Amino acid sequence: MLLPLLNAFWNEDIWLPPNTTWADLAPGPDKAVIYTDHRHVFFPIPLALVFITLRYILERFVFAPFGRYLGIKDVKPRKPPSNPKLEVAYKTSPRTKQQICSLAKQLDMSERQVERWLRKRKCQDKPSTLVKFCENMWKCTFYICNFIFGLIVLWDKDWLWDIDQCYLGYPHQGLTPDIWWYYMISAAFYWSLTISQFWDVRRKDFWQMFVHHIATILLLSFSWVCNLHRIGTLVLLLHDCADIFVEAVKAAKYAGYQKLCDSLFLGLIVTWISTRVGIFPFYIIWSTSIRAPMLLPMFPAYYIFNSLLCLLLILHIVWTCLILQIAYITIKAGQMEGDIRSSSSELSESPNHSNHSSPTRANNKKHT
Repeated sequence: MLLPLLNAFWNEDIWLPPNTTWADLAPGPDKAVIYTDHRHVFFPIPLALVFITLRYILERFVFAPFGRYLGIKDVKPRKPPSNPKLEVAYKTSPRTKQQICSLAKQLDMSERQVERWLRKRKCQDKPSTLVKFCENMWKCTFYICNFIFGLIVLWDKDWLWDIDQCYLGYPHQGLTPDIWWYYMISAAFYWSLTISQFWDVRRKDFWQMFVHHIATILLLSFSWVCNLHRIGTLVLLLHDCADIFVEAVKAAKYAGYQKLCDSLFLGLIVTWISTRVGIFPFYIIWSTSIRAPMLLPMFPAYYIFNSLLCLLLILHIVWTCLILQIAYITIKAGQMEGDIRSSSSELSESPNHSNHSSPTRANNKKHT
């Protein structure tokens, strides 16, 4: 039952160019080039668990001590007094005005007291500033390392300098070991983000990020199976560049270095707009939509890939609007507030309302 469905799903007429079969792309010693092995698409999943373990070690033994050295304290608001009925009410959502009024009558409390208790209980579930700092430091570290690795890998590749080389000779394009590792490492990281997102700092753009991670994993997986790894590496390199600034801005904000935060935020605006809403649509998507049909025969799966790229572009535009909104508030207020790629602006995320201080950061704010 399952085998016919799989055969129908992986129909060669859908996933491959005309007059091409899966046997033509199967790796083997008799082939002129080294093709991607479709079985390796599952390799990033166990590698993602390695990334999660590495992240835990770095956050606990490197980033957390570094954050404490900067003066960031791992503290939360005071816990409200124990109240089993309110605890049950807190875990049921949403809470209407009628429910709060009913709870106040049952517990002989005022509605204001009930709301205050629920608000304090909610603050207990929010991660501390140090936890957020460690998360951003981990992502920033990976993006820096992966971007440098991608540059080293692609520097001597023809398609980095001439994007038409992504299509010339397709699908008979050889795979090198460095490209294999670049793909596997990048896919494993996005798998780890998708898994850890459910216990990481939950932001208002949770589902946008979830869709982004899934779309990226699908793009990497399908492009790997169909030997479209050349255009995939360009998309990866372009995305890592801006993500470095996204995470660095957050980390600097949580550490309270406002001058550094503002400088990085300026770099983020320039890098993000130039790559995500500049190069990505007008170079990458333009190439996949206009140049590719001129250089190779189209097939249904190619339109699936292009649709996923357009989905990423839509998310980029949404996040660009949020970043520009924060930029406007920054110019108006004199310093960066809020959270990049999220419309949330919590007190615990703002340096002016943080519950920790250090002489270095205090001086930095004074100069700002």
